[in-house]
Amino acid sequence: MKKPVSKADVRAELQLEVERFLNRGGEVESVPRGVSGKDPGDPPLFLNRRLFTEPPLPRTPVPEVVAAIDARRMLNLRRRPVRKRSRLPQPRRKIIYDDFGEPLRRVWVEED
Repeated sequence: MKKPVSKADVRAELQLEVERFLNRGGEVESVPRGVSGKDPGDPPLFLNRRLFTEPPLPRTPVPEVVAAIDARRMLNLRRRPVRKRSRLPQPRRKIIYDDFGEPLRRVWVEED
């Protein structure tokens, strides 16, 4: 398994590249704070970038694969028999409270 590159490794590599650049005679230009590298009159970058520059590739039809996927989907979509619920009223437990909100007893009530 390949070891992921850590931030410390990236920093060390960047420092080495800067030192090599300076040793070869390169200079670092200091830019005052608050100055932007982008001209305010330029259009936004996302308007200049062209998307989908390659021509569309031809698609390869695979009807047997599509048919197998559709068959599996139809198996899942089939309705399973649903248990019919009884239409007869079912008794329900109800708690009777006193005037102070304390429970007194539980009773079974048949409601529609």
